[in-house]
Amino acid sequence: MSSQFGNRLKVSIFGQSHGDAVGVVVDGLPAGFHMDKAALARFMARRAPGGTLATPRSEADTPRFLSGLVDGVTCGAPLCAVIENTNTRSGDYADLSDLPRPSHADYPAAVKYHGFADARGGGHFSGRLTAPVCVAGGIALQILQKNGITVGAHIASVGDVHDTPFDPVALTADDLIAPAARTPAVLDPTAGEAMATLIASVAGDGDSIGGVVECAAIGLPAGLGAPLYDGIENRLAANLFGIPAVKGVEFGAGFAAAAMRGSEHNDPYRRAGMGVVTATNHAGGVLGGITTGMPLVVRAAFKPTPSIAKEQTTLRLSNGELDTLTVRGRHDPCVVLRAVPVVEAVTALTILDMLLEEKGEITV
Repeated sequence: MSSQFGNRLKVSIFGQSHGDAVGVVVDGLPAGFHMDKAALARFMARRAPGGTLATPRSEADTPRFLSGLVDGVTCGAPLCAVIENTNTRSGDYADLSDLPRPSHADYPAAVKYHGFADARGGGHFSGRLTAPVCVAGGIALQILQKNGITVGAHIASVGDVHDTPFDPVALTADDLIAPAARTPAVLDPTAGEAMATLIASVAGDGDSIGGVVECAAIGLPAGLGAPLYDGIENRLAANLFGIPAVKGVEFGAGFAAAAMRGSEHNDPYRRAGMGVVTATNHAGGVLGGITTGMPLVVRAAFKPTPSIAKEQTTLRLSNGELDTLTVRGRHDPCVVLRAVPVVEAVTALTILDMLLEEKGEITV
């Protein structure tokens, strides 16, 4: 099913942006885990709409758990959570069945689903569906933390403004956690201020802008994954591309490796205590689809929000003629701001799924 991912830990997302609710079913969570609801609420708040640089759509994003928990403890049954949609304006999308938005899913969805796709707020293609992903991912982050694995992310860039990158060799838990306390979520506050200024300027022009989220995980054991088609890069890339607006994924040096020599890109092995490390980490913590024990480093590139206030040209499907379109509704001028916890959530869920698959049992 296209709205489900995971092997041992199965995550299924349901709902539409302007339906009664969006939600998630997670099958395979270990029983006996005491969920920290306050920590989950703080995590959800990082993705929630609102604020001067995000969509003004106001949603509490408070999940209601229908199953899988007893007194806040996982019981082994599939966990189901719903988040009600309370602040929709569906009338803003009335014309989209005939005037598809450029670079949005309106047209291909109309073709695939024979004109019955829900275009209101983007329907099932909307970034609104990342809210239930964060419910599941927020729980996965807590479980990983109990197993000595920390996952965190920051905004690597917005347009041509760049944050300080993660240190791929000497990365600490504090480095991974620090950006979550800042808005925008960056390591360098000066870069964050420049990003905010750029986004405000773009929004003032009725336009949008893209960016990159860098995510990393430390504490991963060496040997997690598999060669060829079931490696950790394969699984993580597939799941990250399920986040709306993601157009590129790279690991370690990524595309920059194409301009390097082998002598520059190779990561020499070193002894560290009783373990093995590498002096550099251009591989991003993965070789042959299998973790090396070094920090796992991945970046996801997000396109500019396609729904912009500027007048655009599109095709009126009913008569096949060009027409103009002014998109109404409430949209983020830069989705990257709210995408940081989503990338963390998907990364945590993918890692937890693979840990459960290979180890069977983990600490709860």
